Amino acid sequence: MITPFTADGEVNYAVTEKLAVHLADHGTDTIVVCGTTGESPTLSWDEEFELFRVVKSAVAGKAKVMAGTGSNSTAEAIEATQKAAKMGLDGSLQVVPYYNKPPQSGLYQHFKAIAESSDLPLMLYNVPGRTSQNLQAETVARLAKIPNIVAIKEASGNLDQVSQIRRMTPPEFAIYSGDDSLTLPMLAIGAKGVVSVASHLVGDRLQQMIRAFESGQVQKATQIHLELLSLFKVLFVTTNPIPVKAAMSLQGWQVGDLRLPLCAPDDAVRDQVMQVMSELNLLNAAHV
Repeated sequence: MITPFTADGEVNYAVTEKLAVHLADHGTDTIVVCGTTGESPTLSWDEEFELFRVVKSAVAGKAKVMAGTGSNSTAEAIEATQKAAKMGLDGSLQVVPYYNKPPQSGLYQHFKAIAESSDLPLMLYNVPGRTSQNLQAETVARLAKIPNIVAIKEASGNLDQVSQIRRMTPPEFAIYSGDDSLTLPMLAIGAKGVVSVASHLVGDRLQQMIRAFESGQVQKATQIHLELLSLFKVLFVTTNPIPVKAAMSLQGWQVGDLRLPLCAPDDAVRDQVMQVMSELNLLNAAHV
């Protein structure tokens, strides 16, 4: 979920509430708050915990809430995860530590320490393009043996690696795509769903695509995937979440700008987003 801001750059909790309810009403089963798409690097912990509280209250009984409490400091991640657990959230997204680039043994110990610090279900998050380190399938398999490490968001873009993770982990360990455009291919090799950016705009269609695949309607699922492919791609034509925030603004959502060092898109990017939205009839779904 994106984080809406006011005109002066403060978190807009009122719009956050409305957007969370909208997502829950349109195909999202679990809302990830303060992940990459939520601009977590530029949010304070106080803002993040208030976002957790607001979203949890807004979607109670409609959707689960997963807290982005990962960090490249193990102690900081433990503290944040324990606090999220006390708030009664449903799970935590734990990103591979960024910048300090730990080896696989360090990654294992990092996630193991966080898992053992609370009973909160954890989803690992592998996104080498942002962290500079790949969480290898063998390490995932070791971590999957820890009872409350229950899932991974795989955004390496490497389908062979996803296949290896599926082969090396028990069936109940859930694999989620970290890229909208790879959701259907990953479903074919054992994934369960997607941690989505496009769901802000086409959550119902994504839910239909996954349900169609699960029920054996593979051609229908492929049709939806191909229909939405241009949207999946344009939302990453520059750094996420710049395009999706532009898209939400085009629908009338008051989501504000981005916090530096992210910045508003140039006209060319905005025009590309508008063109794809027009082709998919997404400009008519106005909101306030």
